[in-house]
Amino acid sequence: MSELSKNENTFYAEISELLKQARSTAYKAVNTVMVQTYWNIGKRIVEQEQNGQNRANYRDYLITNLSRYLSDTLGKGFSEANLWNIRQFYSVFPNYDQFSTHCVGNLSWTNIRLIMRLDNQAEREYYIKEAAEQNWSSRLLERNIKTGYYRRLLSSQRKDIVSNILDSEKYKPEDFIKDPYIAEFLHISEDLKGKESLLETALIDNLQKFLLELGKGFSFIARQMRISTETSHFYIDLVFYNYLLKCFVVIDLKTQKLTHSDIGQMDMYVRMFDTLKRGEGDNPTIGIILCTEKDETTVKYSILKESNQIFASKYKTILPTEDELAEMISKENYRLGE
Repeated sequence: MSELSKNENTFYAEISELLKQARSTAYKAVNTVMVQTYWNIGKRIVEQEQNGQNRANYRDYLITNLSRYLSDTLGKGFSEANLWNIRQFYSVFPNYDQFSTHCVGNLSWTNIRLIMRLDNQAEREYYIKEAAEQNWSSRLLERNIKTGYYRRLLSSQRKDIVSNILDSEKYKPEDFIKDPYIAEFLHISEDLKGKESLLETALIDNLQKFLLELGKGFSFIARQMRISTETSHFYIDLVFYNYLLKCFVVIDLKTQKLTHSDIGQMDMYVRMFDTLKRGEGDNPTIGIILCTEKDETTVKYSILKESNQIFASKYKTILPTEDELAEMISKENYRLGE
């Protein structure tokens, strides 16, 4: 390729990037105005309802007639269902400043509708912050809500060290550990006993989705990484680095119930990795054992009870029902003494 051709290609790429940035900025600006307008409309609907509060069924009457009027004058987009959503938006977030105006440009109206249906305020705030900062698509946000992403993070935290996962300046290892991990995207059987290699391959084949499930800040380093001492070689299933925690994260896959030997093996891996691989400026290595089940006694009388570096979490390759997920999280909270 000639020097002129290279120069032209660089020129074309720069112009393309400028247009992409402009479109993104324009979208965020339009989205911000639209969301704030919806909030103001919701506020006016509630105020109007209060003015006519003595009239029976006034709320339904008001929404129905407003929908007809707006549809006649402005066209599509103002169905009764959407106006109810707009009203709920204001009702759930009566203080627009608390809705974080600095990040609303990254939140689509679809994402907002998903979040405002959550009952727990702390959970809503978490999803607003994460969906905006991580640019979650509506599909990913819906998946994370459905799989109890926020509740699974909380379920892994010991009561004595529980931290505020909304505070991005105080990240701790336990803020990134979920229990259980949900890997329905693997499309493999729930019964994988003795088939660690199959699970590992499936995770690598779906690495992008697995990284999203792991959480923010993770980057993949290697599979079956060899660590060698003077006398032996050891192979770690999966190795990641988290740039927010500034540390390596090693994962050991177990397709059976957690045992004391599994915990001891991970303790050795973490100690070896800290000694042989940890770089200057890195924080202590984190080890995660992914297993099918945990025994309360095994956890209680092992280093897992107090360790801030070694964690054991269950994994599910089939999406649990809401009741099943709630039961799993409840059992984990009970185990942690909450």
